[in-house]
Amino acid sequence: MKMTMRWFGEGYDTVTLQQIRQVPGVEGVITTIYDAAPGEEWEEDAILSMKQKVEDAGLSLCGIESVNIHDAIKVGSRDRDFYIDNYIRTLEKLGKNDIHLVCYNFMPVFDWTRSDLAKVRPDGSTVFAYDQKIIDQIDPANMSEAMGEKNNGFLLPGWEPERMAHIQELFRMYEGIDEDRLFANLQFFLEAIMPVCDKYDINMAIHPDDPAWSVFGLARIMTSGENLVRLTKLVDNPHNGVTLCTGSLGSDPKNDIVDAIHALKGRIHFAHVRNIKYNGEGSFEEAAHLSSDGSLDMFEIMKALYETGFDGPIRPDHGRAIWGEISMPGYGLYDRALGITYLNGIWESLEKMIGRKK
Repeated sequence: MKMTMRWFGEGYDTVTLQQIRQVPGVEGVITTIYDAAPGEEWEEDAILSMKQKVEDAGLSLCGIESVNIHDAIKVGSRDRDFYIDNYIRTLEKLGKNDIHLVCYNFMPVFDWTRSDLAKVRPDGSTVFAYDQKIIDQIDPANMSEAMGEKNNGFLLPGWEPERMAHIQELFRMYEGIDEDRLFANLQFFLEAIMPVCDKYDINMAIHPDDPAWSVFGLARIMTSGENLVRLTKLVDNPHNGVTLCTGSLGSDPKNDIVDAIHALKGRIHFAHVRNIKYNGEGSFEEAAHLSSDGSLDMFEIMKALYETGFDGPIRPDHGRAIWGEISMPGYGLYDRALGITYLNGIWESLEKMIGRKK
């Protein structure tokens, strides 16, 4: 596996490439052109500039998270072909510049949802939290404002003001879009882009829905290991794969992450490994990566990845805010660096315990 960290780019991220370079075991970053609007064709000069900055810092650009998908593609409207063509041209530019991984999602309206961006834990750290009872009391039209109360002044990925200004229009777009139609529209999109993925060896890695159930009545389909496997069979191409996000998939305690890893063997192209703590039905908070701090068995998750031959990029996911650090919520340096060290320690143990038996 290749240990990485997400980096949002200069002007958006408080964490620098130089700091990332100093975290032991980190080989590269996962990044994006943060100010590109969904559906917009990326400029090749912007891709080259981004890649050069990463490489000048002594790191590799291991993948893109995300090339966001326009809502016209998700709902299957008449203008979806225009946005798919833009997407294909962006993929061509990435492939030509030796970038071979794209993480994306197919969630309607909201990329991810939380009821609190800074829940205070007993040790004084703060974390993302979700409570369905609180979400049920929020008007989705005001969700952006609710999310913005604890954003530390940062632009949150997936919650860009320009997009959220059209929230009511977006909800109208998704009227009548059930799970079957969403699956069909995703299949149409993937079948359209697979030729360019084949040509440039680009792995598309869909991110599970976060949380793994319907929010505000919107259909969600990437909510279980079974549905992730279903997608790999609908478009049975090795470049059609999955981002295994333990926190998103694990938000529903009914999901067996270890079983999902084995069922998706060979189709997990990217992994987000983080821990969460269940607080009751429809309620969870994020935790330190250490297994005992949450409800997920991080050792067994890493062991399953190792046993199934996972060799793609992996990164710690959302970290706690600790030691007074002010950053984009979930994406400070300190706790994610601790998470990297912990995950690297597990992986080294697996290599020495299991590898010696082979």
